[in-house]
Amino acid sequence: MFKILIRLYLVTIITFAGAIYLVPELIVTLFHDRYMNYNVDISRGMQNLLIQQFKQVPAQQWPQLARELDTEFAPLRIHLLPIANPQFTPAEQHQLHQGRGVLRIGEWGWRTHVMSPLNAEQAIELVMPPDPFDLNVLYWSINVLIGAALLAGLLLWLRPHWRDLERLKRTATRIGQGQLSERTHISPRSNIYDLASTFDTMAQDIENLLNQQRDLLNAVSHELRTPLTRLDFGLALVLCDELPQASRERLQVLVGHIRELDELVLELLSFSRLQNPALMPERIEVSLAEFIDSILGSFDEELETPEIVLDVLLQGAEERFALDPRLTARALQNLIRNAMRYCDHRIQIGLSLSHKGCELWVDDDGIGIPEQERERIFEPFYRLDRSRDRATGGFGLGLAISRRALEAQGGTLTVEQSPLGGARFRLWLPG
Repeated sequence: MFKILIRLYLVTIITFAGAIYLVPELIVTLFHDRYMNYNVDISRGMQNLLIQQFKQVPAQQWPQLARELDTEFAPLRIHLLPIANPQFTPAEQHQLHQGRGVLRIGEWGWRTHVMSPLNAEQAIELVMPPDPFDLNVLYWSINVLIGAALLAGLLLWLRPHWRDLERLKRTATRIGQGQLSERTHISPRSNIYDLASTFDTMAQDIENLLNQQRDLLNAVSHELRTPLTRLDFGLALVLCDELPQASRERLQVLVGHIRELDELVLELLSFSRLQNPALMPERIEVSLAEFIDSILGSFDEELETPEIVLDVLLQGAEERFALDPRLTARALQNLIRNAMRYCDHRIQIGLSLSHKGCELWVDDDGIGIPEQERERIFEPFYRLDRSRDRATGGFGLGLAISRRALEAQGGTLTVEQSPLGGARFRLWLPG
């Protein structure tokens, strides 16, 4: 709010200051003749009174009279000057010789000098002195108070806008966090009601669309499991019979395909559950060393092969940390499994604990992930070109599930270049 208020106030006050200085100058320039004639008419009475004062005494006493009037009229200054004095411009001298008064205009259209001819040789000059310092301070104080009044008016005008925009921002943030039922509830009297109403309609459409997508995914996944289970059971019964070797091998291939489909259905169900906005992570304090050891224990068979070397770097793992064991384990298992698919020989798992939170990373020495693909790999069903083969590429849901499992706990999952040469997946959980 304050950034908007300051910008709006600066624009207003600069415009106001520019108008104070430029508009009078512009008006006087555009209507110069009318303005001069008006001021001459106003000052004519004072000029005539001064001339009458001088006409009542002989010309030899004019200098003395000028000094006396200068004292009486203070702080105004009265001077007796010859018309040929160089301080008069040729145009002013011409006017004085013609018996007409002369007027000079200063800043903001104020009269500064009034000259009146006494005869063909001499003239009276009435000088309006500049304002004293204390009055200048008062004038500037008036401008400052006007600026403060403008600021107060802008603040009063901006406050309801800021309040409604903040409500709109909070609603958008909560919807982005998965609370799809959130709405702005902004009053129809608000100036941004049309925007809020459009936003609420869009949010409702998004909620309906995602709910339909999730319901469809759940329905299809559950409906697929039943026939897949029947097929798996039926093929298992057939394999119990005496069959030719070629037929048995073909049936075993079919069993593998069915189990692959069943695994895909389980992945879809897991992803669908993680998309549920009502999902609330269960934070439990665990020993990080034991937690990492239990996850690695599920990969004992795969890591027994000499082709893969696994390093573990644990900093502060002896401490306890609050996290959702199920979601975090699922994310870390997917990342380790992904590293085993694409590493050449080495995998490294690291952990660092600080007062801000817990950071884990999984490195591999594979060919890495192109920078332009590093966000897309977290999209559901997205696989890099090198992993189109199901034997290595999986279903394209593992990384999407891992990121969602971290985000459900307020954490993040990112990918970058690994010091080992391949990819580094960095997990962050707040403390």
